[in-house]
Amino acid sequence: MRDIRPNTRVAAFGSAGVLVAATLLAGAVTAPTASATSARSGQDREMRGAAIAAERAAEAGIDWQDCPADWGLEKPIQCGYVSVPLDYARPHGKQIKIAVDRIGNTGTKKERQGALVYNPGGPGGSGMRFPRRVTTKAPLWANTAKAYDFVGFDPRGVGRSAPISCVDPQEFVKAPKADPVPDTEADKLAQIKLAREYADGCYERSSEMLPYMTTPNTVRDLDVIRAALGEKKLNFLGVSYGTYIGAVYGTLFPGHVRRMVVDSVVNPSREKIWYEANLDQDVAFEGRWKDWQDWVAANDATFHLGTTRAAVQAKWLELRATAKKNPIGGLVGPAELISFFQSAPYYDSSWIPVATVFSKYVAGDTQALVDAAAPDLTDTVGNAASENGNAVYTAVECADAQWPTSWRTWNRDNTRLHKDHPFMTWANAWMNLPCAYWPTKQQTPVNVKTNKGLPGVLIVQSTRDAATPYEGAVELHQRFKGSRLITEKDAGSHGVTGLVNPCVNERVDAYLLTGKLDTADVTCAPHATPKP
Repeated sequence: MRDIRPNTRVAAFGSAGVLVAATLLAGAVTAPTASATSARSGQDREMRGAAIAAERAAEAGIDWQDCPADWGLEKPIQCGYVSVPLDYARPHGKQIKIAVDRIGNTGTKKERQGALVYNPGGPGGSGMRFPRRVTTKAPLWANTAKAYDFVGFDPRGVGRSAPISCVDPQEFVKAPKADPVPDTEADKLAQIKLAREYADGCYERSSEMLPYMTTPNTVRDLDVIRAALGEKKLNFLGVSYGTYIGAVYGTLFPGHVRRMVVDSVVNPSREKIWYEANLDQDVAFEGRWKDWQDWVAANDATFHLGTTRAAVQAKWLELRATAKKNPIGGLVGPAELISFFQSAPYYDSSWIPVATVFSKYVAGDTQALVDAAAPDLTDTVGNAASENGNAVYTAVECADAQWPTSWRTWNRDNTRLHKDHPFMTWANAWMNLPCAYWPTKQQTPVNVKTNKGLPGVLIVQSTRDAATPYEGAVELHQRFKGSRLITEKDAGSHGVTGLVNPCVNERVDAYLLTGKLDTADVTCAPHATPKP
């Protein structure tokens, strides 16, 4: 499942699905196979291609201009493009343009420490709004902004960077969709058909890009951006899927890292990328869904949805059953409800808005729910962005790793998980099922590890994160020697560095400004719970 932002209706670690993972080929390998050797030589060619592209970009720089009016990025933010090879094994072949933007550091020339490049997650998320943390005077980032230019980019396939598509955007958002929870084998067959059609649509609309829509290629693009910025080394902040970009960058370009903060960590284990990671998400989402219900029950005086978790869940099941029988407003069925309600387990900032809409519905105001959960077919720009984000999510996860191709495997795993984790399991499965029928070659994930030259990396994670379960941060911490882990205990909002928690905020500032890491890992108390 892709990361979702509170103001979007399509998820960003998943629209109705989750991060999913690849299964490794079983069996111990005693000697390199021919295919392993050819894969390595292919990677070597791509790394040489990346070096050529970076050298070229360093020479060319970036032609910074005022951003186009329709990009929604106010002055003094500037925009530009960096050319990268579509295929790094052929660095002199077809080039694509990666959209970038920046705002200069707010401090003195002496205070400046270079550029801080940001990725918010996805796959499929745009980082182009990052410089707006300066123009909107976001207080948490004021200290860092004195030292760094803030740089955002659209990863390959996203937004203004050779965007890909898998289906007509207006079709993509059309509602109501089928209930993700199947009642019959016929329901499953219908979803399998949709998954096959979606995979075919990706190939029909975006076949040239699909083979190269991988995390390692995005990482190579990131290194070319570093060079185009005139930076010897990269300062990077990655959230959610952005942490996997960081993990792979640190593995492939360890000597190019200056400072790196990874927040809400994708488990980088090859066994988890991506099929197993999505199954782990289903379990974590159920836990965080219950946390939210407990909070709603504790605030019954405001929301009137029940004084216990069980009572709130009963109201949810009643709403779900009603929407299944007769979609609310003709548009909001169970699939649309899940897309809207899942923002609560994602982000604490959604707790009050989601509970408020739910409360209004139970009190008789159905329009609030329709406004919140139904697609707006007049918003063609937003719908195109949602479809593009979902296309990139699918393309990257499907290309990054081998996926089970047997429906029996998917059916077994998701049927088992759904019993105790019904909130997200089937919705997530259908979102990822196109990967079982993917039309282009699937890769083997990078073996994330510490290579020579990697400095200390700062890892930040909450223990009850639904989208990127805590074990992912522990795994990356073990793989990146010299890293430090800040744990926000008993919290679960996705994206910790954007929340007010001085125990976290002060350490992130200290690391980015001075390179200082604590001598040992740190556990912080949770940030404040939302108050209605």
